[in-house]
Amino acid sequence: MKKNILILLCLGILLALPNRAISDCADFENATGWYAPDEKTIIYYSQNKPIAKIVLQECMVNSSSYIRLPKTYVCDSDHLLIDGVDCAILFLTIASSGSVP
Repeated sequence: MKKNILILLCLGILLALPNRAISDCADFENATGWYAPDEKTIIYYSQNKPIAKIVLQECMVNSSSYIRLPKTYVCDSDHLLIDGVDCAILFLTIASSGSVP
């Protein structure tokens, strides 16, 4: 009976909050830098290893942009500030085994 309640609870969370339940999230606490390979993409690094790739929805970024994350744990449904403008994250992909996603 407890197992059925747990399954129903998880299903309810998935249906109520689909973006949060299946979104990619990354911890940027140890981020030491970032690189913008194009005007819609940011790759964050910790030392030499990539942490995650962020694709922006409408904003543009360049090598001289000032980027501020509102928190250290960011998901693909969150926002960040680029040159003082609030920007939505379209996709956030976590780097696996030190390779850029």
